[in-house]
Amino acid sequence: MDDVDAVQAQIARQMLESGDWVTARLDGVAYLEKAPLVYWIIAVSYLIFGVHDWAARIPIALSAIALCWLAARFARWAFGRRAGFYAGLCLATCIGLFLFTRILIPDVMLTLTVTAALWAFLRALEEDERHPRRWAFLLAASLGTGLLLKGLIAVLLPVGAGLVYLLFTRQLLSRRTWQRLRPISGLLVVILIAAPWHVLATLRNPPYFDFTLHSGPGVYRGFFWFYFINEHILRFLNLRYPRDYDTVPRLYFWLLHLVWLFPWSVFFPAVAHLEYKPVDRAGRTRLLALCWTGFLLVFFTFSTTQEYYSMPCYPALALLLSSAMASAGAWIRLGTRFLSVLAAAATLTIAVILFRVRGIPTPGDISSALTQSPEAYTLSLGHLGDLTLRSFAYLQVPLVVAGVALLLGALGAGRFAGRRAFLAVALMMVLFFHAARLALVVFDPYLSSRPLAEALLRAPEGRLIIDGQYYPLSSVFFYANRSGLLLNGRANNLEYGSYAPGAPSLFIGDPDFRRLWVAPERCYLVTDRLAVRRLERRVGSAALYPVSESGGKFLFTNQPLRLVPQPAGNAAPR
Repeated sequence: MDDVDAVQAQIARQMLESGDWVTARLDGVAYLEKAPLVYWIIAVSYLIFGVHDWAARIPIALSAIALCWLAARFARWAFGRRAGFYAGLCLATCIGLFLFTRILIPDVMLTLTVTAALWAFLRALEEDERHPRRWAFLLAASLGTGLLLKGLIAVLLPVGAGLVYLLFTRQLLSRRTWQRLRPISGLLVVILIAAPWHVLATLRNPPYFDFTLHSGPGVYRGFFWFYFINEHILRFLNLRYPRDYDTVPRLYFWLLHLVWLFPWSVFFPAVAHLEYKPVDRAGRTRLLALCWTGFLLVFFTFSTTQEYYSMPCYPALALLLSSAMASAGAWIRLGTRFLSVLAAAATLTIAVILFRVRGIPTPGDISSALTQSPEAYTLSLGHLGDLTLRSFAYLQVPLVVAGVALLLGALGAGRFAGRRAFLAVALMMVLFFHAARLALVVFDPYLSSRPLAEALLRAPEGRLIIDGQYYPLSSVFFYANRSGLLLNGRANNLEYGSYAPGAPSLFIGDPDFRRLWVAPERCYLVTDRLAVRRLERRVGSAALYPVSESGGKFLFTNQPLRLVPQPAGNAAPR
């Protein structure tokens, strides 16, 4: 897909092709805002399977599987076999984990390292643990790996949660606690894992040390300032420039966990009735999970937030839910009945939507039935606001599958109890996720620019120009695997790197564009529907020769052409 999805995949490819595994780049421009491990892992996947879109997704898929397994093992150790099964089931079939692993963001990997760190933390403190040193090493290794995945937040979250737990259990000042956690040797492990890349990135992208607590346009202060000051401190304070992000309202950030943990969030009232006294292993684990969740939510309450920032607390909530589900009390039975009613209501809603869109014609692709709200796209789910009633006419098959899934869930949750009801609900979610996958296929022309890239590959050679910033049309770069110029696109993620010494001259304005467009050299322009009239005013409608159109986006050239046939199997780079 366009945006961060193709960006991550293309950075990994450029690392592989350039041999520079230290400085991430997009179209030759230094991209200094993210830690590198996710790019390295995707690049290794390319080495094994070749450069494909599906190969880029393999590390995310494997990380999600590993996370569910780890949560199941954690819960089994703390609460028993049944709870372990339920923890894995909750995490594997909740909406949040499914939704936020459809795009190439490293947060599921971060969640894996946070979960491993906090389980290792608890195991190292257990008096009956025979190998506390091994668990202390795993704790440190998880923190070091997290640093290479997501930066300082990967250390702050588990360390903060652990300190709150030690405070509540009155172990914070105990000498025995720190003897078992081994912070000195642990710090050496973290440094050994994470320091080499940070040092190399600083040395290769000078100036070395700048602590200016101000961010603005047109200034380049090297890697150290941008990564540590701008990306960590100023972003937390909402003072970062460029401001290419928005923040979820605080109340929504908290309440949306009812959605992210759905359908199992109906059992949250049962979680409130659990025992949290740290008198046994189960109580200590529940208390840690509570500190884990609470610290994360409070921390991001005072920071800028995206919907997926709270993913590292999903395993903690799954631990609490699994403990409650294994107890099979009255609140669990009540939650199961409520879920049955909720699924039935959702089934009825889908039936009404299908009835209302019957007979509505569906010409072209779904983009023609969507609105556009660019101001909302700085949030990860901003495109949901593009939906209209007419757009559901294109989604009738996914709606039918979703309706069947919800109906089965309503019947299963209403008829059965305990384990059988949970399995029925899990089956509902598996079918619902299949419906979501079918819907993503329908949305593909709108969310991806792959058809335009394939048309570009079939066309004669020419210079590529992207109208606007890199991100909105980024899949063109990935599938065509070529560099291009950015028309009025010196903004957001590539702006800072564009001021680095030796940065390529990729950014052009309207005068440059007009000069290139009337020159003898063939050029191609990728833009969206909203920008066509503006471009017609710049060069004239007669000078824009259409090559391809898909999802409300267009590929134009400045000269007439005859497309060169190319086998479909070679449409995308391999």
